[in-house]
Amino acid sequence: MTEPRVAAFFDVDHTLLDVNSGMHWARHQRRAGLISTMDLLRAAFWMVRYRLTTFDQESLIGRVAGAYAGTSVAQAETEMGRWFDTEMTRFIRPAGRVRVREHLAAGHIVAIMSSGTRFTLEPLARLLGIAHVVCTVFEERDGLLTGLHVRPACAGNGKVTMAERFASEHDVDLGASYFYTDSHADMGLLERVGIPRVITPDRRLRRQARLRGWRIEDWAIA
Repeated sequence: MTEPRVAAFFDVDHTLLDVNSGMHWARHQRRAGLISTMDLLRAAFWMVRYRLTTFDQESLIGRVAGAYAGTSVAQAETEMGRWFDTEMTRFIRPAGRVRVREHLAAGHIVAIMSSGTRFTLEPLARLLGIAHVVCTVFEERDGLLTGLHVRPACAGNGKVTMAERFASEHDVDLGASYFYTDSHADMGLLERVGIPRVITPDRRLRRQARLRGWRIEDWAIA
């Protein structure tokens, strides 16, 4: 019988990326005239509440999914992929690139673990040589997005559920695995893995990391 494998899970916004990709996408849509200024402000409000975990994450992601009802899957892949390649690659943190390479060299299973969708995460994974993307899934039917998402979303306790599912499918020992994140919203998965890594954290997570003796690293781009 083979030994269980070690995984390294990486959050994206403010971890592998120096910014919030969702907010940048909303600004891109506003510049293109696809959403209103009020929509942009509403998106910013939702993102703040998401980070503060004062808003039901499943409900919030459901609202985001609903905004894409009827969108062509091919169109989403093309437009979001092009946007990421042209506007977001400059925000990839060098320290994150290095750490991903270190885990790959060690033979670990490396995965992105994010509340985002495959449309923006797969381009990042390809650039970093990451084979696995664990994320929120928007439901697709007949080549279109339905406006629904597959529950659970990859957020909060949903991240724990999806990490456990991934571990079962890939023979991974979560107790020997890593999770890198900046956000207090990810406390559940930080507590579930054996080797939590706190990256340029928000204030609440920094406080918890110090109390628990978790390693804190600063990956911010100067």
